[in-house]
Amino acid sequence: MKPSTPSPIFIPKVLSIAGSDSGGGAGIQADLKVITALGGFGMTAITAITAQNTMGVTRIQDIDLDVVEAQIDAVVTDIGVDIVKIGMLASPAIVKTVARCLKKHQIKQIVLDPVLMATSGASLGGDDTAKAMVAELFPLTTIITPNLHEASILLGRPIQKTSHFKEAAQELLAMGPKAVLIKGGHLEGEPKDLLDYLIWHDMKDGEPVVLHQEFLHPRIPTLNTHGTGCSLSSAIATYLADKHDLKHSVAKAISFVTAAIEAGQRLDIGKGPGPLWHMHDFYPTKLPEAD
Repeated sequence: MKPSTPSPIFIPKVLSIAGSDSGGGAGIQADLKVITALGGFGMTAITAITAQNTMGVTRIQDIDLDVVEAQIDAVVTDIGVDIVKIGMLASPAIVKTVARCLKKHQIKQIVLDPVLMATSGASLGGDDTAKAMVAELFPLTTIITPNLHEASILLGRPIQKTSHFKEAAQELLAMGPKAVLIKGGHLEGEPKDLLDYLIWHDMKDGEPVVLHQEFLHPRIPTLNTHGTGCSLSSAIATYLADKHDLKHSVAKAISFVTAAIEAGQRLDIGKGPGPLWHMHDFYPTKLPEAD
């Protein structure tokens, strides 16, 4: 007698299209850690290989365009994808290739982290790449998640104060994405609290509206913030794939990353800014309470 086949369970399937970080703190490596920690099944299409550690990026090798496309095709046609998270796309040609693949496979949910600069300050994409993202990917995306440096590049002017967030977010929203989250982690002056600003298209009483939400959370005194942007966008993608609404997904992702930064304070990994601790729910880093 054949054993009965167990009923299948739903697991969010998240495809990360991004670069590889050899140091393991950001990029594809961080994405897979986050997706797994939040109960999703992570898949990858690697766009570039970086020689990278906590001190910076020393080498970047783009992956051939046909190989990028083949990775996406292989995953989508067999396993299926509930959502795509996009990270580092180092050239306009890769941007156009990814956009063509997303259209071909009719991917409905897309989180775009417009990675244009590493935490160390290394350039990961120039103005031409930024322009290609706006033209090719913004109209396809569910949400874009620029930090202040990336928002400044995309808008062509410095975004340095919380008073700039609303206008900047409105301008980015007008470029085509359904939602924009501007991240305030690079605010000058090291304020006690950080502000992230979300704006999105929605429906109310059958009419289209634009809504916004501010997320205020404490700045954690640590240098171990390598991979924060990758981690946040991957968390948002995983929560969206798990059928949470946009506002809730962003709120939960911010809470997850904040906890990962707090837990990562105690890590001693590398000589520069270290990574977050994505597995904080499973392997706490706090010292045990004294009896």
